[in-house]
Amino acid sequence: MSKTTLCIIDDHAIVRHGLKELLQKISNYEVIHEFDNGDEFLEALPLQPPPDMYILDYSMPSMNGIEVLQALEEKDTEYKVLLLTQHFEESIINDAYHHGARGFLHKNCTAADLKFAIDNIVTIGYNNITEILKRIRNYELNGVKKTEQIVLSQRELHFLQLVCDEHEYTYDQMADIMCVSVKSVEAYRTALFERYEIKSKVGLVLFSFKYKLTPPFI
Repeated sequence: MSKTTLCIIDDHAIVRHGLKELLQKISNYEVIHEFDNGDEFLEALPLQPPPDMYILDYSMPSMNGIEVLQALEEKDTEYKVLLLTQHFEESIINDAYHHGARGFLHKNCTAADLKFAIDNIVTIGYNNITEILKRIRNYELNGVKKTEQIVLSQRELHFLQLVCDEHEYTYDQMADIMCVSVKSVEAYRTALFERYEIKSKVGLVLFSFKYKLTPPFI
């Protein structure tokens, strides 16, 4: 069985060391990159070889985890990030998901919780969508009002369905499925981003689930 490869970004060497040892014990994981701050991590992108996902600490000098997520939003590549933190404020959780985190765990979580989160993010793209939706239930996602009427073209809806598909299609694959050019797919994404002030793929998924626009709701 192939290993799940990981990158750890945490400013405490002892935490990185302990996390690496734990990950090797609980499953077929391998840490292939590690960084002690967000600046160093961002400067090294794109990583070679690219890991399957990233474990990011929230509290770091210079840039915190949310600021790193904001910087990743500007990249063309989607990054599967699990945010770890000792802070459990609702605002931090909302900001983490708003800016593209695929999962969120407290640093006091169990090894089983960590394994569950990693496996979910790698296989289906995010961890525990039910919990995500619960946390944003009363939160106005990206400024979109709950009473706002959502109007999508058939092409935009098809694009959104592919974004939310568990296969994690690339834009090239979406273009092939939709029988359009990659530029057209990017245009659908840009239109949704601008119309509803969405900034990431995770934002599209949450938007879709919130307004029940894609399976299993339709």
